[in-house]
Amino acid sequence: MMATSQLLEHIILLLLLLSFFLSVQTSAAAGFTDKLERGQNLTDGQTLVSAGGSYTLGFFSPGVSTKRYLGIWFSVSNNTVYWVANRDQPLGDRTGILIFDDVDRLVLLDGSRRRAWSSNFLAAPAAVVQLLESGNLVVRNGSSGTSLWQSFDHPSDTMLPDMKLGKNLWTGGDWHLTAWRSADDPSPGDYRRTLETAGLPELVVWHRDVKKYRTGPWNGLYFNGVPERSWFADKYPLRMTTSPSEMTYGYTAAPDAFLTRVVVNHTGAAERLVWDVGTGEWRTYFKGPRDTCDTYARCGPFGLCDAGAVSSAFCGCVEGFSPVHASPSDSAGGCRRDAPLDCAGGKTTDGFKVVPGVKLPDTQNASVDMEVELEECRDRCFADCSCLAYAAVDIRGGGHRTGCIIWKDDLLDLRFVDGGQNLYLRLSKSEFDNRKRFPTLLVATPVASAAAIVLVVFLIWWRSRRRIKGGIPHNPTMVVPSVSLDIIRDVTQNFSDGNIIGQGGFSVVYKGLLPEGRTVAVKRLKQSALTTKGNKDFAREVEVMAGLRHGSLVRLLAYCNESRERILVYEYMQNKSLNVYIFGTHYLQEYYIIFYF
Repeated sequence: MMATSQLLEHIILLLLLLSFFLSVQTSAAAGFTDKLERGQNLTDGQTLVSAGGSYTLGFFSPGVSTKRYLGIWFSVSNNTVYWVANRDQPLGDRTGILIFDDVDRLVLLDGSRRRAWSSNFLAAPAAVVQLLESGNLVVRNGSSGTSLWQSFDHPSDTMLPDMKLGKNLWTGGDWHLTAWRSADDPSPGDYRRTLETAGLPELVVWHRDVKKYRTGPWNGLYFNGVPERSWFADKYPLRMTTSPSEMTYGYTAAPDAFLTRVVVNHTGAAERLVWDVGTGEWRTYFKGPRDTCDTYARCGPFGLCDAGAVSSAFCGCVEGFSPVHASPSDSAGGCRRDAPLDCAGGKTTDGFKVVPGVKLPDTQNASVDMEVELEECRDRCFADCSCLAYAAVDIRGGGHRTGCIIWKDDLLDLRFVDGGQNLYLRLSKSEFDNRKRFPTLLVATPVASAAAIVLVVFLIWWRSRRRIKGGIPHNPTMVVPSVSLDIIRDVTQNFSDGNIIGQGGFSVVYKGLLPEGRTVAVKRLKQSALTTKGNKDFAREVEVMAGLRHGSLVRLLAYCNESRERILVYEYMQNKSLNVYIFGTHYLQEYYIIFYF
């Protein structure tokens, strides 16, 4: 009886062990594992899934294509593939197999056992392949945990947190993104995105060997031509690494941040997208090129592009220069200097004019010195007759700007941007001569009369400064509050194009949603309108509208006067304007042009 009982116990134990091993094999076959051990395979239909479930590795066919590729995608969006192994060697059917062979190689074979792709790394005992929760596919030495190979070192068209773009200064290699050929073809296309390290580091999109778009140089906080990047830096902090071994750019993700990716697509656009859990869709946070002024060298040498201008006048010239060609269609020809510089033999009468709020010119041939401050930078440029312009390199620390960048060649790819930097441009002394701007008084005037005129002018100026200090009237009785730029960005979703409800020649109006659910209209003055007159008009509108209270007029709720931003927040007119009901909808476009100055 006892022997029978022991026999039953052994049978039950064997069945339990068999059940366990079968469940392990079934789980592996179903894809509920993130690892491949040496000698294991992955066939079409099987997957590896990262420990947290965010990423999946397996075989796929893009779009309408029937070709098969090995790739990694976001588990929440199966059609969003961010890494492809065999971009150049697609499989013709579903007989492909990924093998982790006995000589420690990852090899992708087709049905005829021909190699379509393989990884190369130094062999190590107990190596294991693992798909990490970061999205990185790694081959690790099981005994030490060191990485022998990783997919992050071989990016496709997408950059994830903890990836990097740039150059390995020891090996001469680089990390860059290459777009797909088309939406259905992941083979390397004509567009690529690189971190250029000549001069100052900046991101560039190339079409074959031609520059198409650049972000502007790194200024210690973000790329100078893309101040929008600072808006989401709390969730996705940017990182620039400069060391003896590498010069690279990357970003990380905060623990509570949503899934994100930066991709260069087959049309040449670079985008940052964030996964919207509520809608189950990718939401674009930034896309470049944004407009015609982001086209590389759109306005030629010494040209200045203004995206807020009318379409026929995007291109202008920096002060002291005039167009080479009179026709707007020839704007790419750039601009030429109005008056020659006076600098020779260590002597000069030249001066410097500030060009404010711009994306700095291409720095490829510029010289950089991080050890000096802006004042010394000016002195160096002043003493060097070949120096045409200079600027600060690092804007961290507020007004304490450090580093010096000097241009000695033509200034290319200059444009206005929100939150742009100051460029100090060398001009002839004649450009600063007041006689160019104010007619000379040719009438003899008694000394007393001259003194009276000076006093009157000073009083007018003093009253104007009191009334329009910094562009905003300082009236202690005014009940309209000032709000921060961060709040404005939040309620308009970083001035999203999808929130635009109207615009004119000088401003854009966005629909904003306050935290309590109230809708407002946010009127943002364009950078091109930030002239002396534009600031006065803005101040006048604040002063007038703050004092108006009428049932038929929208109320001014708040204003923002921060950095180079001039913004007004009005009540939202849900049922449109009264003039629509009086004159009809055909009048609406004209109304916007008149109202949004």
